Amino acid sequence: MASHIRIERRGAVATLLIDRRARFNSMDVQTAQDFRKAGLQLSRDGAVRCVVVRGAGGVFCSGADLKYVRERGDAGDFGYLHPEGVGPGTGYGESFKQILEYIHSAISEFKRSPKPFIAAVEGVAAAGGFGVAMACDLVFGAESAHFEWAYPKTGLTGAESSTFFLPRLIGLRRALGLMLLNPRLAAAEAKELGLINDVFPDDQFEARVYEIAERLAAGPTRAYGVAKALIHQAAGVEQLDFHLDEELRALARIADGAEFAEGLDAFFGKRPPAFPPPA
Repeated sequence: MASHIRIERRGAVATLLIDRRARFNSMDVQTAQDFRKAGLQLSRDGAVRCVVVRGAGGVFCSGADLKYVRERGDAGDFGYLHPEGVGPGTGYGESFKQILEYIHSAISEFKRSPKPFIAAVEGVAAAGGFGVAMACDLVFGAESAHFEWAYPKTGLTGAESSTFFLPRLIGLRRALGLMLLNPRLAAAEAKELGLINDVFPDDQFEARVYEIAERLAAGPTRAYGVAKALIHQAAGVEQLDFHLDEELRALARIADGAEFAEGLDAFFGKRPPAFPPPA
């Protein structure tokens, strides 16, 4: 099966490219597995001194593939979730677990890595794509890029590190506003909030991002790694793995309920959801 994850190299700078354009660079389980494998490979490759994470075709990433989730995932891949061979239940939580276990593992590796990871966002970074971008050390947006929390649209709780990093990046009040009101942020608005580092014109975006990446790759990589670890320690990022597990458990539970079932039907029916009242 052809992979939708590619690794490209420019000297000591590597690009981790999500290329699943037909599905807006969303991830099914195979793509998520390959994303994790590429993340680990680049993090541990001594010849790579800076990693750029980006999406192909002018879209960053839209998170887990809801079409894949709706079809109940890959029955042949549930073994690690259920060693006894039991497949998914009546809800959708197990199908999300298939994908998110791998994405969460990649995110954890990004943060532990002693080298800089840069998110280069063109087009939309939504839901899990938003989370992946926030988990990188630096985030740059093209002028036409947009950032969206997006989880409430289908009745989900947030994952892929988003509930961990949002309050750390922009503060509690703004994080709650973003979660509850779900604005679609232009790149300039995301920069003003403190979600991203900078915005570059579309026609200069790639050149500007790789100029920065090459500068970092030529820098003191070991010193960067130690300083990155110290800053993470000060910010409590050592709690990330625990929080990723909590995010996964919470999202899997909510995905087995009536709210997500309605949100998923509405999403594919291209209509506003009518979420049921809480039981």
